[in-house]
Amino acid sequence: MRTLAEINEKIERQTAVVWTVEELKARVLEVGVAQAAQQVDVVTTGTFEAMESSGAIINLGHTDPPIKIRQCWLDGVLAYSGFGAVDLYIGATQPCSYTGPGDLSMVEDSKVDEPVGQKGRDRGGGHVIADLIAGKPIHLQAIGQVTDCYPCPSFETTITTDTINQFYLFNPRNLYQNFIVGVNGGDRPLYTYLGPLQPRLGNAVYSNPGAISPLFNDPELQLIGIGSRIFLGGGIGYVSWEGTQHFPLQKRLPNQTPIGPAATLALIGDAKQMSPKWVKGCYFKSYGPSLMIGVGIPLPVLSEAVVERCAVQDQDLVAPVVDFSIPRRVRPTFGLVSYAQLKSGRITLEGRSVRSAPLASIYLSRQVALELKQWIEAGTFTLTEPVAPIPSDRTFRAQDRWSPQVSLD
Repeated sequence: MRTLAEINEKIERQTAVVWTVEELKARVLEVGVAQAAQQVDVVTTGTFEAMESSGAIINLGHTDPPIKIRQCWLDGVLAYSGFGAVDLYIGATQPCSYTGPGDLSMVEDSKVDEPVGQKGRDRGGGHVIADLIAGKPIHLQAIGQVTDCYPCPSFETTITTDTINQFYLFNPRNLYQNFIVGVNGGDRPLYTYLGPLQPRLGNAVYSNPGAISPLFNDPELQLIGIGSRIFLGGGIGYVSWEGTQHFPLQKRLPNQTPIGPAATLALIGDAKQMSPKWVKGCYFKSYGPSLMIGVGIPLPVLSEAVVERCAVQDQDLVAPVVDFSIPRRVRPTFGLVSYAQLKSGRITLEGRSVRSAPLASIYLSRQVALELKQWIEAGTFTLTEPVAPIPSDRTFRAQDRWSPQVSLD
């Protein structure tokens, strides 16, 4: 029907027709796939959810005298420093680990699920990243490895996004194409990466916003690839690689959408361009810190098939209900439920009505798609041709708890 170059020309002239994916779905119900495909050029998708496999690269710039950092804390959160002298990586789920400025001694009796830090027990790497994006000052303490070219043994200062060089998100695993629904069939509350799960099937929590989520609308990743330009945290980002735990071979329905966790993407983007509205630190009780991020992906309407895939509804998508009370990697399930059932606020398990709630913000997911639509309509965001496809043949591997012993004889 049209090419990406033709769509970008229309975007630059501000004549492109852009619909959010919800507008597209509603239009298809009115006029059908063929007519809708003739009318629209770009469909925008979005999500706002916890994405714990995220983090930021930071370059501090050299001190005088220079320092080769080998241990570093940002507001009490340990940052990885095992590459360049003043390059750091701070992970979203790293907890606070020391008591305050001037104290680099670790608190011996602190627990991983109850970190201590100068700004409270409920902070971690995600909060540091979000605070930097918001322009807030961050306390930094560093210990150096003294060498002839890096004689400085330690360093302490306050940094902001304006006083550092590079500051960009590099997220190894974002945008699960689908995920699980968590429940608790046991007799005590459980605190998980989905939040609290109440005993005896007291609640059900799902993390994907369903039919508006980016990868559900391009289930075989025919439009999204390495190099695709996206909305990331309120700024411009890119798909940089397949995500960790990428599992495109997950079982699928006839509409090609997966029945459980499947494709994932690694994302990258300049955090200095991002907005605190779309990057927020969060904390899961008795589990740890994480990061909520808004991500939007535009889908060019190159053919009717694009619209047909984007027309998928919540009743056409399913997720497995998993019992977290079984402490194993492979847990029993209560079968599959549709996202329409989940979004109704109640699902039925073993004849019981169980209340359900999303971990993702459905409202803010819609707002991501809307803001991306506005960027494209204003001509400030054009689409990119992927430089390579996301692999479609990856398998999912796991590790045994105990590795076999290797004899050196």
